[in-house]
Amino acid sequence: MSINIGKIQMPLGIMLAPMAGYTDRAMRLVCHEYGCEYSVTEMVSAKAVVFNDKKTFSLAKILPDEGPVAIQIFGSEPEVMAEAASRLENPEVGASPVAIDINMGCPVHKIFSNGEGSALMRSPELIEKIVSSVKSAVSIPVTVKLRSGIDSSSINAVECALAAEAGGASMVCLHGRTRVQMYGGKSDREIIKNVKNCLHIPLIANGDIVSGDDALSMLRDTGADGIAIGRGAVGNPFIFSEICAKLTGKDGIAVSLSERASTALYQLKTAISDKGEGVAVNEARKQISFYLKGFRGAAALRQKINTSTTYAEVERAFAEALAES
Repeated sequence: MSINIGKIQMPLGIMLAPMAGYTDRAMRLVCHEYGCEYSVTEMVSAKAVVFNDKKTFSLAKILPDEGPVAIQIFGSEPEVMAEAASRLENPEVGASPVAIDINMGCPVHKIFSNGEGSALMRSPELIEKIVSSVKSAVSIPVTVKLRSGIDSSSINAVECALAAEAGGASMVCLHGRTRVQMYGGKSDREIIKNVKNCLHIPLIANGDIVSGDDALSMLRDTGADGIAIGRGAVGNPFIFSEICAKLTGKDGIAVSLSERASTALYQLKTAISDKGEGVAVNEARKQISFYLKGFRGAAALRQKINTSTTYAEVERAFAEALAES
């Protein structure tokens, strides 16, 4: 199993799925260090890129010390999407992306109600136009993120994936839930399998992968070319080393509490260098809480971290917890 598309090189087919509010450079960097082969930025608005919004460009910034990273854009107008992709391919600051990923799966109401994200799955014809327009505007691969459909009565992932392929997409990542399901229920592997059987381009399977065994069973059940880990990697970049071990027939290595703490602090320190201490500490709380698995008195530690405002306070909280564990 290997995916090689331009500069997207995934010998094991393991990627970090894009997640708004989570997959910033700090998280991407840590996940790559533990075995993630390819990652995608948080989604950025194509319109905001065209209007030169500085905050949007900061979300899309990639640095040379990262592994292969794609930039994900969202929107619904083919011409605007193409213009945004063209501007992002060769940024004035930072490294160039290895691909442009198009979000056609976001279920959030604000995005959906604007006819963007998963709302695009209402019109496979528009999907093909958008992909074709973006493809003609850049020299790097164009990929697409989809869901199984809008709801249980409109499961059309096969039709939408084929439209993306017809438009020139080099790869599709499919989350096996509908838009209505959001992140509840179970990811439908049968739908992922059906899409895989219809495509001539690589398919990445996404949904409910929180362990090495989940990764193996997903690949076995769907025949997918690779897997994307989303929520399972939040506060748990170690899942990538676990999956790498499983896929290569090796024994995984248990993660110590000290390694969990040092990795959380490293991720926070990286975020601080990008965003400043106040913003980074505030944003990091939701991720750090997931790093606390196995700590004695995790609830009390979580409370300390949730009220911390500086790196030093977070570091001290971990040091105290380690001394008690």
